[in-house]
Amino acid sequence: MSETDLQEADSVQITVLVDNYIDMFVVSASATDRRPFLPPPAALLAEHGLACLIEVTSGMKKHSILMDTGISKSSLFHNARLLGCDLAGVEALVLSHGHFDHIGGVLEFYRQIGKSIPLVLHPDCFLTRRLNRPGKEPIALPMLDETSLRDAGAPLHLRKGTSTLADSLLLATGEIERRTSFEKGFPGMEAHVHDRWSADPINDDQALVVKVKGKGLVILSGCAHAGIINTVEHVKRLTRTDHVHAVLGGFHLTGPIFEPLIRPTLDEMKRIKPDVIVPMHCTGWKAIGQFAREMPEAFILNTVGTSYAL
Repeated sequence: MSETDLQEADSVQITVLVDNYIDMFVVSASATDRRPFLPPPAALLAEHGLACLIEVTSGMKKHSILMDTGISKSSLFHNARLLGCDLAGVEALVLSHGHFDHIGGVLEFYRQIGKSIPLVLHPDCFLTRRLNRPGKEPIALPMLDETSLRDAGAPLHLRKGTSTLADSLLLATGEIERRTSFEKGFPGMEAHVHDRWSADPINDDQALVVKVKGKGLVILSGCAHAGIINTVEHVKRLTRTDHVHAVLGGFHLTGPIFEPLIRPTLDEMKRIKPDVIVPMHCTGWKAIGQFAREMPEAFILNTVGTSYAL
């Protein structure tokens, strides 16, 4: 792991364009979360996926980066239109990893915007993958097609390590070191490499990071397949910064395989003590409820369309 120089931003706003949860009656809990009011019949869409628009500001300069595109071809664009988010003004698209619920709208994104903006991703995003469940037929997972992306005008920036974007105000972590004893990846996930199926460590899992002046680190994960605690600690080492202002995104703590990780994850997150914590997407209702109960001063309930001003 090499350290990186991440420049401080004056502020960052993260708008959730795609997520699992929608509730038009949730009101803002603080000055941090801003929730849209859309009079009927206008309605945002939710789906099992994630996409976030990150707007980073330094002085008079503002940069827009899109992370992920959800599972479908429709929700991202429908929600962006209702929220007044200009996807054509995005400077780069970064993929947190290559799973279907984060890449579903990538090709449509390039076809609709008609611009050659960088697509930043780990090479493993193009792996052929499947979920192999004991006693059941393996499930093939939808995958990115490199040729189709290039034909659509997507300039591919393949990175295993860190990438800085937005005039070095935003960092994509690249591969994340895995040090905790309890975050062990995704059992049953496999990739086809060297003509055989083998366990997939999901090395393409990465997070986005902004260092806000006077506040500290803002960390946005996709699914945190490397483990959300591994992710946060890796970012702290990478940026040589101890204080974590906010942790947002999917923590992948849902379902019987991952629910045993809720307790140690919560214990470690309470030790890290972020000012703001926003579990999304694959974190799961059980874990979200426990974060709400045990970290009430930091916790914010996410819904599609919410913007976080940090």
